[in-house]
Amino acid sequence: MHGSFLQEAVVLLGAGLALVTLFRRWGLGAVLGYLIAGALIGPHGLGLAGGGESKLALAEIGIALLLFLVGLELSPQRLWRLKRDIFGLGALQVVLCGLALAAMVQIFGGFTWGAAIALGLPLALSSTAQVLPSLKSSGRINTPFGERAFSILLFQDLAIVPLITVIAALSRAPVDPATPPGWMLGLYTIGAVAGLVLAGRFLIRPLLRLTGRLGERELFVVVGLFTVLGAAALMEALHLSTALGAFVAGVMLADSPYRHEIESDIEPFRSILLGLFFVAVGMVLDVPAILANPIYVIGFAALLVVVKTAVIWGVCRAFGMAVRPALGLGLLLSQGGEFGFVLFTQAQQALLIEPEAASLFSAIVTLSMASTPFLLMIARRFEFPAVAESDLPDGPPQGLAARAIIIGFGRFGQTVSQILLARGVSVTLIDVKPAQIERSGTFGAKVYYGDGRRVDILRKAGAEEAQLILFCLDDAELKAAQVELVLEAFPQAAVFVRAYDRRQLIAFDDLDLAGVVREVHESAVLMGRQALAALGQSQGAIDDGESDYRTRDAARLKAQIETGDLQALKEIYHRSPKS
Repeated sequence: MHGSFLQEAVVLLGAGLALVTLFRRWGLGAVLGYLIAGALIGPHGLGLAGGGESKLALAEIGIALLLFLVGLELSPQRLWRLKRDIFGLGALQVVLCGLALAAMVQIFGGFTWGAAIALGLPLALSSTAQVLPSLKSSGRINTPFGERAFSILLFQDLAIVPLITVIAALSRAPVDPATPPGWMLGLYTIGAVAGLVLAGRFLIRPLLRLTGRLGERELFVVVGLFTVLGAAALMEALHLSTALGAFVAGVMLADSPYRHEIESDIEPFRSILLGLFFVAVGMVLDVPAILANPIYVIGFAALLVVVKTAVIWGVCRAFGMAVRPALGLGLLLSQGGEFGFVLFTQAQQALLIEPEAASLFSAIVTLSMASTPFLLMIARRFEFPAVAESDLPDGPPQGLAARAIIIGFGRFGQTVSQILLARGVSVTLIDVKPAQIERSGTFGAKVYYGDGRRVDILRKAGAEEAQLILFCLDDAELKAAQVELVLEAFPQAAVFVRAYDRRQLIAFDDLDLAGVVREVHESAVLMGRQALAALGQSQGAIDDGESDYRTRDAARLKAQIETGDLQALKEIYHRSPKS
């Protein structure tokens, strides 16, 4: 048994690695690679890894982690700012696309209306796993076009729970005697959500604060996984949606200063388990049923893309988008999504559709997802209108990411942030000291916990869209290699560094930094000027004293950098006369 498990794990990981690498190289995305890998090694393929049902149950934890991370993105302020697009544009898209596609399923498939709705509504969802990375890589995530795409995807993710509820209401399966009646489930839902919110405020947040003080990174992983799995387990015990529990767990920590740290630590588990989920979906695909109806699969996949593009274009036009961007957004979101596989499984368990139909429509979604890279190439031919400077709002930009990221919010970082904020530059603040975070919070400053020297933390904080990254750390151990990784990862950002001393300043000399500031240099020069003034020296004499120091200091620094010797030109250093 043990050997069999290890062998299957090697086969799953090996197939996923090989196919995802290949599909990434072809520009087709990781999701499609995982699906094909599963179909290849599954019982209908080479039969190398057993059945997919047991693996699917485990891999659904990846869906819970994905919804948890979606919840982490949904801070109340962001939800309020995008409320019209999320709950207006997003809701209209899901409803209209779902009904239109349900009608197509009923007309061309001969299904009952219950089965058509159970199949049509999931087809209205798009692939978050494919679309968001493409928006980031194209630099449109902060544009009005990108924000609307994000809003629609966010509502689609939120709609998973209501769609599961609709399928449950249409279910033909015998009622489980252990399942509470509907009105009681409603009360359970309200009570569970309230309980999770209270647990987040009075249990999880203090626990995160304690973990931050201890400085043990692996404990953040444990706390994050405990939060997700605990919330999902609570919902499962109450016969509710585990997805809802994971999402609420994320929302209750969205405003936490530890959000970026948790997100970075959970992300690898989410990626692995979500990849395993797609492999398991590929394993349970009924390949013979698909091969028996290839024309239907290809034709309906094309119909899916056309219908969704047309409906999304119409909805976006009704919300004031121009013709070309609306068509581009329709093409971008015209594929089926990964959550469709979850909902098809739910519909099968509810006895609304046969297993063959679930496999058939899973193949349709898979084929539509395979078309996404080609649809993106078509969409890029549209010249989406750029935002004119006159159209930009006064004050901080309204994008999803700040223009500046400040790492270290001590005395130095506070001064820098105040100067930037005074000129309307939006700022994200990161610090690794919980006491500093709590103290800053009493003054109304929102500081996130995390090690800002880590590229993954900076990426989660929006560094790919930031214009400035400023290291304001009181850290003699900040290495040039760490800063160099940041420069390579975020070449669009101007990077500034607070140097602890002369040695660190010399170490940073070879890096392409926008600026390096010795932390006490200018303040020491200012005190020297004030001291001369207190002795009654003239303004000219004070200026000469500063000029003499700066000339000698620059000459010494140049010699030290060239020779690597801190003793270089020490003879020009002023010394007190012997008494």
